Amino acid sequence: MKQLPSALEFSHQLFTERVKSGDTVVDCTVGNGHDTLFLANLVGPQGTIYGFDIQASAIKNTRRLLANNHVNLENVYLYNLSHSLVDEILPYETTIAGAIFNLGYLPGGDKTIVTYSETTIKAIQGCLSRLCKNGIVVLVIYYGHPGGEKEKKDVLEFGKHLDQKRYNVLTYKFINQQHWPPFVMVIQRID
Repeated sequence: MKQLPSALEFSHQLFTERVKSGDTVVDCTVGNGHDTLFLANLVGPQGTIYGFDIQASAIKNTRRLLANNHVNLENVYLYNLSHSLVDEILPYETTIAGAIFNLGYLPGGDKTIVTYSETTIKAIQGCLSRLCKNGIVVLVIYYGHPGGEKEKKDVLEFGKHLDQKRYNVLTYKFINQQHWPPFVMVIQRID
């Protein structure tokens, strides 16, 4: 019998079950590009990916990872900008099947550059305004850094107040692990 999936594995399972070739998706925190590559394999060459990161090195690393894995970059748009601008950057009337966030800091990067609840919540709102029916916004929440507890609390509070007639919101977390184990919050549009 297999172990329960980690937070990141669970987030990928959710996308694998819902996103198909040709879809449009958003990676709101491209980091080192692993989620972007995962999404590229799901949507295929006919799909479109929009990616955001405030660190130029993250965009550079992601482009390199995609190229090294022979991903056609024609429909991959990477922006060295805050994810809070997602609604302004996506073309008019673009609908997305999903969006993924990894909150916290860039693994292997500058740990003082972190995500913040104000920009994260604005980004979530932007993604929700573009989300198709049954589409998902998935947040993998890492909070073991200065300001991480506040972002975690604010994001959970935002999720709790979404209209239950329009959205399903759930969390997936291990409650017996030490040292701030990451967890997942998922928002699915149901109307």
